[in-house]
Amino acid sequence: MKVTFCGHSQIAPSEIKHISERLKEVIEELIWEGADEFLLGGYGDFDKLCAATVKELKNTHPHIKSILIIPYIDRAFDQQLYDCSEYPPLENVPKRFAISKRNEYMVDNSDTIISFINHTYGGAFKTFSYAKRKAKQLIDI
Repeated sequence: MKVTFCGHSQIAPSEIKHISERLKEVIEELIWEGADEFLLGGYGDFDKLCAATVKELKNTHPHIKSILIIPYIDRAFDQQLYDCSEYPPLENVPKRFAISKRNEYMVDNSDTIISFINHTYGGAFKTFSYAKRKAKQLIDI
């Protein structure tokens, strides 16, 4: 089972501990249900929190895989939190649409989406809405 994440780029410092604990519970439950691949975006607070949580859970679940999905082939990314990276078929997509098309790719190639959505605008909300239209399993933190 494949899981991806969508969330706002900023998390209030007062929310980080609660979100981190809840995220760990949800991911671990999904691992027990068969989740073994986690597609990650690598931007913003929520993405980094998700990547760090998956990496931590690899200590007790070494079979899981953390995959960074990159929107730009010519941009360097810090890959310390990930097992590997993938570049989806975006070479013909204008740069200004690369992140949104990458997000759609992540949703299309996942069974479950874990989200952190607290307002109805921005890229995270658009990705969440796309996942909803695709009838994906949605878990909001």
